[in-house]
Amino acid sequence: MRIKAKAFGQEAFEFAEGVDRLEAPGDVIEALHRVVARFGFEGLFVGGIRADPNQSVTDLVIAAQCPAEFLEVYASRDYVRFDPTLQRALRSARPFEWTASRYDKEEPRLVGLVQLLADFRFSRGFIVPIHGPGGCEAGVGLAGEDIDLTTKTKPSIHLMALYAFERIRQLASAKFEEKSPLTRREREVLAWSAQGKSASEIGEILNVDKRTVDEHAQTALRKLGATNRTQAVALAIRYRLFEV
Repeated sequence: MRIKAKAFGQEAFEFAEGVDRLEAPGDVIEALHRVVARFGFEGLFVGGIRADPNQSVTDLVIAAQCPAEFLEVYASRDYVRFDPTLQRALRSARPFEWTASRYDKEEPRLVGLVQLLADFRFSRGFIVPIHGPGGCEAGVGLAGEDIDLTTKTKPSIHLMALYAFERIRQLASAKFEEKSPLTRREREVLAWSAQGKSASEIGEILNVDKRTVDEHAQTALRKLGATNRTQAVALAIRYRLFEV
């Protein structure tokens, strides 16, 4: 068994070396998906952890490798609001396994979620929370049905997920250096977003309409090279574009 464990560790190191040569976030996600697929994971999700009640799945997901139909149904039924796995990820400091069969059978809203996961063979999985200075800010989620998740495979998967996420951070940083700095108003919008304020609430605070807030947010996303507001907030915090 020592040889097998060593092989898993070697694979993680080789993965890291390969990812370092990639220059696009999408390529990093695809590389991670190819590796974890060998452990039986069919779905891969990278995104932010819910920051406020007004954020949708579209706002949170940075990248995913799964059937488009799955995300469409998941989003349309607003499962992000009460998915037990995401709720646990907010509280967890360490990666953890999850199984849909253990969801509360007495909770009516979870019946449809359990069926959706079963339909797409996503009934089991592994979550790697990503923590920043302010706490849990994002995560890498893996899902499948017949997965090879043991005490020997978990450390390797954990390491590869973290390394892939950090490589995406590096690529985003490189893009940021080429972008124009944010205006004072754009920084204010992201700062209030970081406090969990909705666009409407931010508009009231800044004495502008919601449409103007959304325009500032979209401009900030473009300058930062972010794909959604959650990622833009995370990048702005990392670059210390406003006080937290």
